[in-house]
Amino acid sequence: MAAAEPRLRIIFVHTVAGLVEKFKSLTENEFPGIEFLHVVNESLLHDLLKSGPSPANTRRIVQQAVLAAEADARLVVFTCSSTSPAIDIARTMVDVPIVKVDDPMAQKAASIGGRIAIVCTTQSTIAPSRALVEAHARSLGRTGEVQVRLVEGAFDALRAGRRDEHDALVTAAAGELAARADVLVLAQASLAHLQASLSEGLAIPVLSSPPLLLEELQRRIGEMHQ
Repeated sequence: MAAAEPRLRIIFVHTVAGLVEKFKSLTENEFPGIEFLHVVNESLLHDLLKSGPSPANTRRIVQQAVLAAEADARLVVFTCSSTSPAIDIARTMVDVPIVKVDDPMAQKAASIGGRIAIVCTTQSTIAPSRALVEAHARSLGRTGEVQVRLVEGAFDALRAGRRDEHDALVTAAAGELAARADVLVLAQASLAHLQASLSEGLAIPVLSSPPLLLEELQRRIGEMHQ
């Protein structure tokens, strides 16, 4: 009997443990026959929040990409927006394609253009999210105003299990930003659960990374099977 053909393997790297189940539920039914594996290293985000980017932190993030490639991943997905600058370095060091969770979202925001408002809940996300949207705007030949709002206290509330407090803080900030923006970007995957309610209450498009990432995965998996 011939051996079964190995399944295509995609590895997700998370810095927030709670995102594992979210992405499992999004992908496993959507993409039957694909092997999705999940790696969690919460110390990466912890240390980025504590001390900011550093050569040591960058090496550790890059090493996660190297390990995933060595584990025969055909695609690696990083779900932490704060790791974005290190991913640019990792892409030069491994042959396996690496997707940032917010790449498709940033491209969509840049394509809408105009006044782009970004909501984030961690200090470490501010610069990478702004830079990513601006980079996609440049690649599209678009110009626009990008503003970023850090929602103080929201991430601490979420980590402490006070999700209602987190959601109220983010919702209030989003409402203020939407009054002077053409599109609202929820910078982190941990904010995605608010997209539906914010979309209902605001008069502008509200973007979150998971649904747009699924579209990107569908495209890439289709190319791999060709």
